[in-house]
Amino acid sequence: MKLTTFSFAAVLSLSAQAADSGPIQAQPAYQLPLAQHSLLTDLVKVSDQLYVAVGDRGHVLTSSNGADWAQAATPLQSLLTSVYFADPQHGWAVGHDASIIATKDAGKSWLLQQYKPETDKPLFDILFENSSHGIALGAYGMFFRTTDGGNSWLAEFHEELVGDEDREFLQELKETDPEGYEAEKASILPHFNRVYLHQGTLYLVGEAGFFATSQDFGKSWVRQPEFYNGSLFGITKTAKGSLIAVGLRGHAFRSTDEGQSWQAISLPSQATLNSAFSDDAGHLYLTGNAGTLLKSTDDGVTFVNTATQDSKAILNALVIGQQLVQVTEAGLRFTPVKED
Repeated sequence: MKLTTFSFAAVLSLSAQAADSGPIQAQPAYQLPLAQHSLLTDLVKVSDQLYVAVGDRGHVLTSSNGADWAQAATPLQSLLTSVYFADPQHGWAVGHDASIIATKDAGKSWLLQQYKPETDKPLFDILFENSSHGIALGAYGMFFRTTDGGNSWLAEFHEELVGDEDREFLQELKETDPEGYEAEKASILPHFNRVYLHQGTLYLVGEAGFFATSQDFGKSWVRQPEFYNGSLFGITKTAKGSLIAVGLRGHAFRSTDEGQSWQAISLPSQATLNSAFSDDAGHLYLTGNAGTLLKSTDDGVTFVNTATQDSKAILNALVIGQQLVQVTEAGLRFTPVKED
C-alpha cells in the first residue's frame, strides 16, 4: 500500500470514527483553498499534461505541469488512498468506506461508483488492465472486481490466499457452520496493501510479510513463502528487472529471480517505507516516514539519503521535470532533482 504505520493506524481509526458519527450517504467534498497542504496519499502521472493526486476528505488535485495544482469536485468526503488511470481519460480512486470514485474526462469530474461505510474498512489500492477490467483491494483481504469500467463492482474471496492452517479451519467451518464461515471470511485474510502489475504478472504484498502472485489478473493466485515477518507496503520492478519490496521500520528487500529468493538491503534509515518507484532515467526511489527519501543508481543494491524539506511522512512521489514532487501528511512537497 501507499500508507505508513502512521497513516495506516490513522486510516483504521478515522474509518471507525466515520462509521460512528458520519452520514450514511456520501457527501460532496468541500472545496478548500488549502487542500494541497492537507494529507495527500498518492499521485500518478497520466500524461505529460496531467498529474493527479488524492488524499484526505475526498480531495483530488490535478495539475498540467506538476507545479500548479487545483482541486477537483468529488462526490465524497472519505480519505482517498490510491489513484490509477487506465488511459488519459479514465481514472479511479479508492479509500475509506470501501469507496470508489471514477472519472471519464481526465479528472475534471468524478462520479461515485461504490460507497460502503457499513463495512468500516478502507480500500488501499486499485489497478486496471484496460478501461473496463479492474480490481480494488484493501483491509482484511477486501477484494472487488469490475468488468464494465466500474459500473458494477463484485466482491471476491480468494481462499488460495489464506494460510495453510487457517485454510483447514475455514474448510471445516464451510462444512459444519456455513454462517460462521461467511463471518470468518470477512477477517481471516491479511490486509492487502499494494498490488503491482508488470508484464502480465500481478504482485501483491500486505500484512505480516504477505506476498502473492497472479498470472491471470487476479482470478487465481499463488501465495508465496514469506521472506519478512513484518508488513510490506510497496513493491516495484526496476529498469533492470529486479523486484524491490519495502515495509516497516526501514526494511527493504531485493530479488533478482522473480521473487523466488530475497536479499535484505542495508539502508541509511530505519523509518517505515511506504512506496518504491523508478524515474525515466532508471533511478530507484524509496519514500517513507519522517521525511525519508532514498535514491539508488545501482539497481537497488545501495541507497543514499536525499535531503527533503521537513520530517513529514512521504507517502509517494514522482519526478516531474527537475522536481521530485512528493505527497505527504502535510500536502505537496517539492525537492530539486540533483544530477548524479
